[in-house]
Amino acid sequence: MQKDEVFKKVSEYLIQQFKIPPEKINPKAHLFTDFEMDSIDALDWFAAMESEIGLPIIEEELKMIRTVQDVVDYMMRNLRRNADTPG
Repeated sequence: MQKDEVFKKVSEYLIQQFKIPPEKINPKAHLFTDFEMDSIDALDWFAAMESEIGLPIIEEELKMIRTVQDVVDYMMRNLRRNADTPG
């Protein structure tokens, strides 16, 4: 999955699940202040991504996520890590 595809998927999820207006979604947007998400919202979101696309949940890394770009970077890093793991 390419970075622009990941950003699109993140954007679609924010629009559908959190009713965020598309024009507010950009890489620098802050999940907690700009979108008024809380930690439970974030965990639910990542749990959904884990089941939908096989994204592993790494708690230490999740604690560092604040912006849309952080989410994209996390997904890219962990999808790549997941793809590199023999299964």
